[in-house]
Amino acid sequence: MEDTKPKHLIEMGATLPDSNSYQPLQLQLKDMLQETDYAKWFGYGRSGSLWQKDAAVKLIRRGGFETTVDQILFANGGQNAIAAVLASLFKPGDRIGADQHTYPGLKTVAAMFGIQIVPIKSEGHVMSSEAFEYACKNEHIKGVYLIPDYHNSTACCMPVANRQMIAAIAKKYKQFIIEDATYHLHHKQPFPAVAAFASEQTIHIASLSKSISPGLRLAYVSVPDQLKDLISKALYNLNISVSPLLAELAARTIVSNQLEDLLEGHRQQTTRRNQVVHQYLADYTYLGAETGSFHWLLLPGEITGAQFEALASQQGIQVYAAERFVVGNSCPERAVRFAVCAPETLEELERGLRIMKKLLNRLT
Repeated sequence: MEDTKPKHLIEMGATLPDSNSYQPLQLQLKDMLQETDYAKWFGYGRSGSLWQKDAAVKLIRRGGFETTVDQILFANGGQNAIAAVLASLFKPGDRIGADQHTYPGLKTVAAMFGIQIVPIKSEGHVMSSEAFEYACKNEHIKGVYLIPDYHNSTACCMPVANRQMIAAIAKKYKQFIIEDATYHLHHKQPFPAVAAFASEQTIHIASLSKSISPGLRLAYVSVPDQLKDLISKALYNLNISVSPLLAELAARTIVSNQLEDLLEGHRQQTTRRNQVVHQYLADYTYLGAETGSFHWLLLPGEITGAQFEALASQQGIQVYAAERFVVGNSCPERAVRFAVCAPETLEELERGLRIMKKLLNRLT
């Protein structure tokens, strides 16, 4: 039987920053490798020098949370940090709350450790504080996983009042909060982090993958004093350390003005691409902001997300169905997540959007 799948799929599934804003990293790396003692970047290193932790504090402050160097641990990206937190704070059979649609990486790590994810209902695609309190009382959860900004998958941002309520409930019931701050820096003026309202309850994970570069393989983790030793041991057992070269490159980028240049470059590129998205999909409902690198497209008609993903793949574009993100026995929305910065060029994005629009037009 002849394979009808296109030879080239336009990638609109993976949530990537644009690749046109990396020049500050390139220049910083060139300067580092011209130093006379450059060889030290290629050996084993401690997981974060004091000055690198100062840089981490600066970046986390920029994302809406005031922490200190004493709270900082280093991980090889956000997924690695989540794995270390679950490995150190949860046992097989424990339960953790999350949105009804959540980051698939949480699902895979929880499954590996035998941890059950309990879906917590949303209101307007944002976790309901009443539903969270109900889960604390009745579902025997030990903690909750949150993505307050540009939620993966629904692209929504949690209002400040909701953050305060979730934080207050977590404190009342002594629940851990794992705050995934991967997308906080997409805002020009970030909201206060959930950790700002419940610092003693919250493990705050600031991954650099989407705000600076995924190739840095680095996340800063701010942890309460009482959890630091447990999580630090888990990170050591998983990693030994992070790359000294990449930790230094990230720190130098952050403490220089290059961080703001890089963030602004990402925002400009993303905003430009989202203007093109609106030109093609203005007649359809999709959630997300102009500075967000992905959207949650609510599908017309009766087609499911999984059916639309398969149809899109046949026509040459990769999108991700709601079924990939759904938790437990929750009913997946009839929706797909599509990314705007994953296509390599603006022209490729336009080709993908033309295909998507044709598919949507057929459904209405």
